[in-house]
Amino acid sequence: MTAKGVKGWLIHYRAHNGLRRPALVLVPSEYGPHEHPPPLPLVISPPGRGVRALKNANLWGSLPAFGAFAVVCPGGMGRRLPLHSWGFRGQIDDLARMRQIVPDKLPWLRIDERRIYAVGGSMGGQETLLLLGRHPRLLAGAAAFDSVTNFYRRYSDFGHLTNGRRLQALARIEVGGTPRTNPNGYVLRSPIHWVEQVAESGVPLQIWWSTADQIVVGQVHQSAHFYERAKQLRPHAPIEAVIGSWRHSAEMHANTQLPKAVRWLGLLPDSVSL
Repeated sequence: MTAKGVKGWLIHYRAHNGLRRPALVLVPSEYGPHEHPPPLPLVISPPGRGVRALKNANLWGSLPAFGAFAVVCPGGMGRRLPLHSWGFRGQIDDLARMRQIVPDKLPWLRIDERRIYAVGGSMGGQETLLLLGRHPRLLAGAAAFDSVTNFYRRYSDFGHLTNGRRLQALARIEVGGTPRTNPNGYVLRSPIHWVEQVAESGVPLQIWWSTADQIVVGQVHQSAHFYERAKQLRPHAPIEAVIGSWRHSAEMHANTQLPKAVRWLGLLPDSVSL
């Protein structure tokens, strides 16, 4: 169910492996096939681990209406797993294709090609950073919440979680081995591997992380390290850190801190008070 002032449109797209996957496109409710709206900025919002498109879409509340932008929430598809894509290159390329997929499926919805953004939390933050690193000329801005940036390290960190063994088993299926047997597979899914491309892109990026995160444990080795390394590479890069003590991904919600990130990206006017 979409929020007041926002309408959701269900579309389907062919993922990198040919499978049919869903995506929800959120637009201000006055936009539709019988209207001729001006081009809208588009936010690509990759899902968190195990999160379906509808749940991800619900995080946005009425923000698309307040800011007059569109959001696409793809279902996602990894190498083997649909809800545990963990930054597979095919998934990242699918995210990059959303700029064409959305207007192809909704011809009445025109996208402002100069204003394409990415915003995601947890695994969605990981994939937001990978999208920026692998396609540095695509985005006008990005925000990543509570992200894994070193997936090689993340495999062992899964062991600290209650369901850690299950997650390690899923990672072995998705990546095709362990960090020991397939190190390249884990490195290429790690945003830190692409940090130079991110730093040199010049794209405004806001990185959020929590010192109390109990899901992505050891953020000092994840988002914090990524931020510090990016600033080492390019001290004046437009990259900003927001650090707090919230529970994992609690800040990525229309009722918490997501409006601040959206405003920072220039998608929410200062005149709008939430």
